[in-house]
Amino acid sequence: MTKRKKVTVTQLKKMLQTGEKIAALTAYDASFSRVIDQQGMDIILVGDSLGMVIQGHNTTVPVSMDDIIYHAKAVANKNESALLMVDLPFMSYTSPEIALRNAARLMQEGNAEMVKLEGGAPQVETVRQLSHHGVPVCAHLGLTPQSVYKLGGYHVQGRGQQAAQQMLIDACDLQEAGADAVILECIPPALAREITTVLEIPTIGIGASVDCDGQILVLHDLIGLTENAPKFSANFMNDAKSIAEAVKNYIEAVKSSQFPQEEHCFL
Repeated sequence: MTKRKKVTVTQLKKMLQTGEKIAALTAYDASFSRVIDQQGMDIILVGDSLGMVIQGHNTTVPVSMDDIIYHAKAVANKNESALLMVDLPFMSYTSPEIALRNAARLMQEGNAEMVKLEGGAPQVETVRQLSHHGVPVCAHLGLTPQSVYKLGGYHVQGRGQQAAQQMLIDACDLQEAGADAVILECIPPALAREITTVLEIPTIGIGASVDCDGQILVLHDLIGLTENAPKFSANFMNDAKSIAEAVKNYIEAVKSSQFPQEEHCFL
């Protein structure tokens, strides 16, 4: 098997320029990391979703820095080509200084190649600080799971005109501060399309329409292990004989703009 060229931030920019869709998926251990990478995934995210799918919690809030570093190291051990993105967990970036310290841990101890953090305007200066110090950053707007208690549950975001306008402003400000990509979660397709059109960095959607520059899913949703799976997910095991084939089919569906479809979005 020919070894793939390593996916980097520069490569993501080239994909954006050429119109190639970005395929991303979560992983939490070495075995799944190897399978996902070998199928040609662009980005592997070690997400704090591990709190729910691995640890059995109801939210991502209990996940600690030590937890996320442990899983990031495991994933990194068998990932050769995908860009490795790792979540900054709940309360690990309450100030730019704390964020910088914890991002350094993710990169030095967990081998992260990009860190992800949730939030809009309050995180602009944090993103600026991280970017200034050479840390690649993916922002996360829309439904932000770490704020589930503040949001009152897992609800679609950006439906009102004022909320949509603020999200667009936040996206632009995060880009200006140095964000290299932004995840858009559970927002109306029209808003996702507008943000994607305005930004010059990739947008990666989850429940945010096919118009985003890429898509991301939680691995356990994709292979049918999630009880009461969210609307934005799809079980790619239905038409596959193996997990590897399911992952490959997901990548092909993203690249060809066959996923997501309208049924996976929030109109």
